[in-house]
Order: sequence, then C-alpha cells, then structure tokens
Amino acid sequence: MNNIKHRFEVIKAVALVTYKEWSAYRTHSMVSIFVGPVYFLVQYFIWNAVYGNQGAALHGLELEQMLRYYGAIALIGYLTMDFADWNLQMLVHSGKFLTFQLRPIHHRFFALSQKLGHRVLGFLFEFLPCFLIFQFIFKIDMIPKYLGFTIISILFAFFMNFYVNYCIGLSAFWLVQASGIRNVFQALSSVFSGALIPLVFFPDFIQKLLFFLPFQYTTYVPAMVFSGSYTLAGISMSIPQIVLLQGIILLLTIGLSEVLYRRAIYRFTAAGG
Repeated sequence: MNNIKHRFEVIKAVALVTYKEWSAYRTHSMVSIFVGPVYFLVQYFIWNAVYGNQGAALHGLELEQMLRYYGAIALIGYLTMDFADWNLQMLVHSGKFLTFQLRPIHHRFFALSQKLGHRVLGFLFEFLPCFLIFQFIFKIDMIPKYLGFTIISILFAFFMNFYVNYCIGLSAFWLVQASGIRNVFQALSSVFSGALIPLVFFPDFIQKLLFFLPFQYTTYVPAMVFSGSYTLAGISMSIPQIVLLQGIILLLTIGLSEVLYRRAIYRFTAAGG
C-alpha cells in the first residue's frame, strides 16, 4: 500500500513539474489548436470531392461517418501524442541517462509520468478547444457512441503509444545513430495507423497483417471505438471485443518493453556506462 502511495506521489510530482515547464511554452500548444481544424478542413474537401453527389458509402463508411472518423483522429492525437523515443535517445547519446541509474526511480516510470503532465496540458489547450471547434463550428457530432469504452480505448492507445515509442528509443543502446529507426517507424506508423486513410481501404492481406502490428491499436482502433463499430480485413468485432484485444496487445507490448529495457541496461552497465 505504501509503495502504491509512493508511486502515486512520484507521478503527481513529475507530472506537475512537466506541466509547469511546458506551460511556459503553451503558445506552442495554442498554435497546434489550428493544426487539427486545418487537417480536418483538408479532409473535408477531399472526401466531399471523393463522395461527390452519389451519396454511396465507401467501404461501409458514409460521408458523415468519414468526417467523424477524421475528427476523432485529430482529437485522439492530442491525447496520445508521445516523444518518449526521442527523449530516451537524447539521454543515451548525451550520456545523461547515467544520472537515472543513480536515482531511486525507474526511468521508464519517470518518462511515463512526464507524458501524463504533458498530455494534461494538451487536453486543456489542444483537445478541448478543438472539440468545441469540431462540435459547434464544423457541426460534426463528436460525442462517442460508447463513451466508457472510448475512454478505455484512448487510455490503452495512450499507453500503447508510450511503450512502443520507448521500445524504439531503447534501440539507442545498440545503435550509434538510432534516429533512422525512429524516422522509419514514424513513417510506417503515419501510414498504417489509420491517421492518413482508414485501414479498410488497404488491400486485404495488409489489413490482416495489421492485426499483428502495433500501428492500428494507437489510432485506428480508438477512432473506430469512438464511431461505435469495428471492421478490418472483413472481420467485424464488437466494441468490447476489440477493446479487449487492444488491451491484450498492450500487455504484450509492456512485456516486450521490460525485456528490451533489461537487456539494454545489461549492455549499458557491461560497457561501463
């Protein structure tokens, strides 16, 4: 019980410091308020042109559903954005990671606490304003069909994004220049997470492959849970089923992160880091 209380106090302290630190740069967050609406506006014109006047659904998605999807993608991105990979790589390459070996706190736990503080700031200065813009200016219904499952799915995506990126950051312990892996992963993620185009538009064999990769679980799944239905590779799953699968994939990713972290620390200490 005392250990849980201590961990909570650490999370609160680190998150609060991170929040205050980034609050000094909240103009950056306020500028990004326009990114979501501009992105949505571009998608609005593109998909209006694609659908035209025919009104027919594309891959089971009608125009209104498509617009809600992209609105959800933008809002979810504000809540789950992560840069743990970049931070970890910088600490390793600069040698500052050594200081965390001397602290009574696990660096991954510290980094997760930082993200919590940073995303609280994002919720206040990015998510809420954009939600109001989508809801009342663009007149897009941004109320999830299943609020509870949507919150759980976004939380899973929040942690999934962190642990996946942390695994990418751990590559810095083996590579002289790990930014290449980070750039490749980000490029793949932008395509196969569903952020650019719904995954049902990809060929069937790619859709099946995405069940075994982390990409869809950070963006596409929470967006579809928000919409109230999930289909990929011709497989339709109920909302509780896909959220459960997302949770299982998250647990596997956490396990992978732990294995890689222990190997990385062993390599770090064996090299006299």
